[in-house]
Amino acid sequence: MTQIVGFVGLGVLGSAIAQNFVSGGLSVVGFDVSEHACEKARNIGVTVLDTPAQLSAQCSVVFTCLPNAQALHSVLHDEQGLLQSNTMGQCIVEMSTLSVADKTQFANACEEHNRIPIDCPVSGNRIMALNKKLTAFFSGDESKYKQLQAVLDLTCSKTHYVGEFGNGIKVKLCGNILNLVHNSVAAEAMVLAMKSGLDPKMFHNVISGSGSSSAMFEVRGALMVEEDYKKEGMNLSVPLKDAKIISDYAAGLYCPIPIYQVALQNYYAAAAQGHADEDAATVCQVMERAANLSRT
Repeated sequence: MTQIVGFVGLGVLGSAIAQNFVSGGLSVVGFDVSEHACEKARNIGVTVLDTPAQLSAQCSVVFTCLPNAQALHSVLHDEQGLLQSNTMGQCIVEMSTLSVADKTQFANACEEHNRIPIDCPVSGNRIMALNKKLTAFFSGDESKYKQLQAVLDLTCSKTHYVGEFGNGIKVKLCGNILNLVHNSVAAEAMVLAMKSGLDPKMFHNVISGSGSSSAMFEVRGALMVEEDYKKEGMNLSVPLKDAKIISDYAAGLYCPIPIYQVALQNYYAAAAQGHADEDAATVCQVMERAANLSRT
C-alpha cells in the first residue's frame, strides 16, 4: 500500500493512528502545532510539513484528529489552512470528538470549498490504538467508506458505516457515556474486591473475558491493578472535555442521563485531587480514598 495520506493532529491518539498507517505501508505527511509532537512523529516515519496548506496540496485524503473545535477551525481556515489549497474533491476525514453543531460547521466549510466531508470519530484510547483495536464510526459519503475501509483497518479492529454525515459523532457521544461509566464501575468493583481481601490481579484475570467484563475493565482494570496511571492512554482532560459536549447535547434533546452524571463525579474528584494529567483509570485512586483502603 503506497497511498499518500495527510494527517493533522499528531497528539496522543493521532500519533498512534499515524504510526499504524506508516507501519501498514502508507506514506504519511503530517502537521501539528506542537514541535514536540512533530519530532515524535518524525521518529515514527511521518513526513512533517510546515503548514496544513502544504499538506493539503499533496493529498487527496486528509485525516484530522484534534482536541477541540477551535483547533479544527484554525486548521481549516487560517491563512495556511487546509482549505486554502486548490485540492478540489479532496476527502477530509474528521476523527475528533466535537459537538454535532461543530461537525455541521465543518461539513459546510468543506462543501463551500469543494471538499468531501467525512465524520468518522473513533472509540478507544492510545493503548487500544497501538494495538489496532479502535472502532471507527464512519458517516457521510458511503462510496468513500468503501474506498477508505482498508486504510481504517490499519488502526481499527472494527469499522462501521453508520449513515449520513453527523451520525458518526452521535454514535460516539452515546458510546462515550458507556466508556466513562464502564471505567468508573470497573474502579468501583476493583476497590470492593480489594476491600474484601481479594488479590486485585487475580480478580482482574478471572473477570476479564467473562460475562461481567467490559473492554474498559480489561484495558483500564490492568492499570488499576498495577497502579500505572502515568501510562499514555487518555488523561482526564478528554472525558472532562467530552462531558460538556455530551451533557449539552442530551439536555438539548431533553434526554436524562443520570447514571452518566453520577459516574462523572469521580472524574471531577480525581482532577481536584491532582490527577488531571493521568489516565482515566486514576478514578480508582479516588474510590480507594473514599473506602479508606490502603494497599499493602
